Amino acid sequence: MSQQTIAKHPRSNQNGHPGHRTHPENLLGNHATPLYSPKDRVAIFIDGANLFYAALQLQIEIDYVKLITTLTAGRRLVRPYFYTGVDTTNDKQKGFLHWMQHHGYRVITKPLTRKTDGSKRADLDVEMTVDMMKLSKHCDTIILISGDGRLSYAVSEIAKQGNRIEVVSLGSTTSETLVDAADRFIDLANLVSVVSRQNHSDVNERLAS
Repeated sequence: MSQQTIAKHPRSNQNGHPGHRTHPENLLGNHATPLYSPKDRVAIFIDGANLFYAALQLQIEIDYVKLITTLTAGRRLVRPYFYTGVDTTNDKQKGFLHWMQHHGYRVITKPLTRKTDGSKRADLDVEMTVDMMKLSKHCDTIILISGDGRLSYAVSEIAKQGNRIEVVSLGSTTSETLVDAADRFIDLANLVSVVSRQNHSDVNERLAS
């Protein structure tokens, strides 16, 4: 299964605004990836809640080792970051986050808070934005795994500094403004065969956010 991408026009050098999307193109065949230099430095930022619910919709459980290997595509990984709200009573989540740290992820957490609608959420947009801005000085490419449009402005500003921006998320739920701000968009639905855990248990048993 190939990675579905959206080709983009180059950004304008005059106003720095991101180019608009053109037609979707299937640029990669047979799991192939674009030709990157192995010297390219990549930092990956994962919106845990966004990815978790995307995986639920796809009815898969993410293999986080395969995910990083696939997206890095032979380039040099600076560091993967994982952001999520935490429930202190959820032992399975604690185990999952410990596993992530043991496998090289920098895990950034914030306690879940109950909203007026009764749901529990943790807003980590500020933390993600600050970390992306700081790491942008030490890498060539930022890979953002999120569909949250609130990150669009941060992505646009980082891109103006010369960093390449790749956004990975479920196409049907990803903000249009976030896609427009990126150099490349990869629909998570087209990565199912290469980033899914094999023989996994019910995804609801492992809460990532």
